[in-house]
Amino acid sequence: MPRDTPYLQVADALRDRIRAGEWAVGDKLPSRARIAEEYGVGASVAQRAMERLTIEGILEGRAGSGTYVRRPRERRRMIRTRRPEGRTASYYRTALNYQEHEGKWESRSAARTPAPERIAERLAIEPGDFCVVTDYEFLVDGLPVQLSRSWEPMAITGHTPVVLPEMGPHAGIGVVERMRSIGVDIVRAVEIPRPARADQEQANLLGISIGGLITELERTFYDTDGRPVETSDIVVPDVRWEIAYEISVERHE
Repeated sequence: MPRDTPYLQVADALRDRIRAGEWAVGDKLPSRARIAEEYGVGASVAQRAMERLTIEGILEGRAGSGTYVRRPRERRRMIRTRRPEGRTASYYRTALNYQEHEGKWESRSAARTPAPERIAERLAIEPGDFCVVTDYEFLVDGLPVQLSRSWEPMAITGHTPVVLPEMGPHAGIGVVERMRSIGVDIVRAVEIPRPARADQEQANLLGISIGGLITELERTFYDTDGRPVETSDIVVPDVRWEIAYEISVERHE
C-alpha cells in the first residue's frame, strides 16, 4: 500500500514520535479528535492510524480510558521442524523446551464429529465420516501463544485407548507416539503456512487485536502407506512468534 495513504502517514508520524521518546511506555496518547485536528485529517483516518499501531503492538486500548503506549513484547522464534526429544515428547513441547520456555496446553475433545468437506479431502475420507475433534490452546509462561484444531478419523482410533488425544494412558505424548501405540507408524508431515488476520474469536483467545497478523498452518501427518491419519489447523500470532523451518542436509563421508 502506498505511503501517501493518509492513515499510514499519520501512523508513521505517531510511530516516529513514540520512538523518539515523546510518549514513554505507559503514557496516554492524545484523543483521536486531538490527533485528527493536529494532522488535519478526519476522525476515521486518525482511528485507522491508531488501530494500525495497535496491531503492530505499539499501542493498546484500555476500555473507558484511552489509548496507551504498550511495553514491547519479545518476538520469539518457533522452529517447526525440530523433532521431539524422546518417545514421550510432543512437537510443541520440544520446540519450546529448545527455547527454554515452559510450554503447556489446555484442550477439549468431541468424538463422533462429522468431517466437513475440506477436512474429509485432507484426510482422504468421505464427508460426514466421524472424527474426533480436539481444540487446543497452547501457553508459554501462562500466556496463550498458539491455537490448534485437530481432526483424527475414528476409523483409525475408534475403539482404541487413544481415541481421545488428551485422555487415557497415552495422554499428552503427541500424535506420533499415540498412533504408534496402536500400530500406526507416522513417517512424515506436510505443513502449509499462510498469512492471515485474526478474527474476533482468535483475537480474544490469543490476546491480540482483531485483524492482527497471524500465520495459519495446515498440517497433516501421514503413515507408512501414505495415508493421512491426522490433520490440524494451527494459528500462531505474528506479533509474538516468527516461524522457522530447519532443513537437514544429508552428509556424504
